[in-house]
Amino acid sequence: MPKRPPAGLPTREQILSFITSSDEPAGKREIARAFALTAQEKIALKALLKDMADEGLIDSAPGRAFHKMGGLPKVTVLRVADVDEGGNVWAVPERWEAETPPPRVRVRERKRGALGVGQRILARTEEVPARSSPGRSEAVRGTASPALGSGWIAHPMKTLQAASEQMIGVLRGEGDRLWLQGVEKKEKREYAVSDAGGAQAGDLVLAEKAGRPPRVTARVVQRLGDPFAPKSFSLIAIHQFGIPDRFAEETLDEAERVARQPLGEGREDLTHLPIVAIDPADARDHDDAIWAAPDDDPANADGWTAVVAIADVSFYVRPGSALDREARARGNSVYFPDRVVPMLPEVLSADVCSLKHGEDRAALACHLTIAKDGTLKAWRFSRAVVRIAANIAYEDAQAAVDRGDEGETLRDLWSCWRALAAARDRREPLDLDLPERRVVLDEKGRLLSVAPRERLDAHRLVEDFMIAANVAAAKALEAKKAPVMYRIHEPPSREKLVALKDYLATYDVAFALGQVVKPATFNRIIERVGDAEFRPQVMEQVLRTQTQAYYGPGNLGHFGLSLGSYAHFTSPIRRYADLMVHRALVSAYALGPGGLAGNEDFERAGEAISALERRAMEAERDTLDRYVAAYLSERVGEVVEARITGVTNFGFFATVEGVGGDGLMPVRDLGGEYFRFDEGARRLVGDASGDVYASGQRLKLRLAEANPVSGALRFELPEGRFAAPREDRGRDPKRVLKRRGRPANIRHQGKRR
Repeated sequence: MPKRPPAGLPTREQILSFITSSDEPAGKREIARAFALTAQEKIALKALLKDMADEGLIDSAPGRAFHKMGGLPKVTVLRVADVDEGGNVWAVPERWEAETPPPRVRVRERKRGALGVGQRILARTEEVPARSSPGRSEAVRGTASPALGSGWIAHPMKTLQAASEQMIGVLRGEGDRLWLQGVEKKEKREYAVSDAGGAQAGDLVLAEKAGRPPRVTARVVQRLGDPFAPKSFSLIAIHQFGIPDRFAEETLDEAERVARQPLGEGREDLTHLPIVAIDPADARDHDDAIWAAPDDDPANADGWTAVVAIADVSFYVRPGSALDREARARGNSVYFPDRVVPMLPEVLSADVCSLKHGEDRAALACHLTIAKDGTLKAWRFSRAVVRIAANIAYEDAQAAVDRGDEGETLRDLWSCWRALAAARDRREPLDLDLPERRVVLDEKGRLLSVAPRERLDAHRLVEDFMIAANVAAAKALEAKKAPVMYRIHEPPSREKLVALKDYLATYDVAFALGQVVKPATFNRIIERVGDAEFRPQVMEQVLRTQTQAYYGPGNLGHFGLSLGSYAHFTSPIRRYADLMVHRALVSAYALGPGGLAGNEDFERAGEAISALERRAMEAERDTLDRYVAAYLSERVGEVVEARITGVTNFGFFATVEGVGGDGLMPVRDLGGEYFRFDEGARRLVGDASGDVYASGQRLKLRLAEANPVSGALRFELPEGRFAAPREDRGRDPKRVLKRRGRPANIRHQGKRR
């Protein structure tokens, strides 16, 4: 055991030292005991550990023990992921919820060849110290410098029940043999196929890795189809991230049964109000609708009364039911350009719970009283029946307002929104104008275009009404001292602020660390940058400085929105957190059946649904990258306008202007000279030429590779000697795949990857 530290609240360094040197898992209780903390100090310790987690210093393990961020618990379950040609066994943690990639752990076998791919082990882990420490400025030539960092070693304690290691890949033919190439960008190795299961070269498949060196093979479990067919890109993400996309028969039967039940008695009748739902033109579900009108109460002169009607999902999905278990396991719906994987079966999500024009629907209504300056004066919640006057696309609503023929309903909504917008401006939330990419498909699911999504006042209007309802929901629950599932966004850590200061200094933009940081602080930075060429890079860096929002029962405020109390209330069709808020309101205000069961662990639920939200975001982002790569695959060989988004010691990453997608420009292709990596300035500098490649820089690059299956892009210099072969430029990627028998559409100097 480590030496007992002195009493009193420990420092960050002391906590890290204790965690890393402890022979046993170190949770909050063990830390408090080791430092002999008082009851009051234990409260401060909890806050300190939370800060350390947000700052990226520590992470939590199963059982609420802590370990150094990016590290592993002392004892954990590992899954063998690979056995390399040298016989070395490599494993990954079976459970890994950090935002960083899971570490690869070298397993020390007692008996060589005892472990194969897919096997699970209970192991004691240890971190091997770094053998050398590279400087901040490294000379690199051809490849990245061999920086010898620390690594992880596992000592097996017990072999557990085996689990197959599955992967998604594309089959490649070579003579009479088939090889499997994984779709992930980091997957470089190919595997001989022992059983194709009827699949052929060029097919996208789900396979299991099995065997021991020198023969680790792949067995096809399921043929997924043509990797370039519509819907294949999202299908890859569904399998890759383990997103459940099929409902159990029990769940479907229950959904059909509850969908037929009457709306229930005692609902407030709001069918006379011309409530409208404003959504994307291709919306799959409609869970919110709004209405506003001038308030006729003299006490609120020139103010407004408004209703935000939300689908009453809690009426249909009761705690402990099959529907509830399935929704909680999914956490949220996942939206892809070509499909949605819903949290609830479609009979509910796309029909009975969806607020459709002309249909009577069950709703949980948030009634708002809004002052003329846009502040919320009062609110109440009721179970209601609503009849939507119209389902309107954002673009259509905006066009009607711009033409001046919007009618009374939209005119009142826009007038009330201007008051809400004025209140938002006074609040000064974080204002980052970062464009979203929109994938446009035709009726058969074929890709038409990828372009930035236009930001309209109609989007802002709906957003501000939803924010007002979310604030009201949180405050209404607080008034009853009821449990709340808050949407929490904490202020940036000091470490991130220091990094931002160093980054801004490279642009000669001053940033003082001593000030009280507010969202407006970052807005002022962007205003000072003005229309400078590097404005998008500064906004992206400001975004990276922010902490990641999450769900939890402790009110720590929403920094980005500059709000003290904030919950998610407006999307229970697609977010389990919102469903929990609905149940809490139903219980707190005695609104009928479907409230909380009384034994919910909001803290644990918040951790789970936050992790599921991160999974969904990663899957959606990866799928978008594949669509972008597919769109750009017809431009392989062309010189494109690009912008550097990141610089490392092995090259730089760039994105195609106006389209997106990140691709690598390897340092080995920058020429024969040495390039030094300046970490502080985030740039590569040529020793002989003085050429500089820095984050944010705009330049012309040749698109050398665009792989729709992996979503990977690769660039070359326009005058580079590794330009794409002319015969491939503008070719259909599917034809190139068939001609070459490989899942990419650019050759790599005649070598098989």
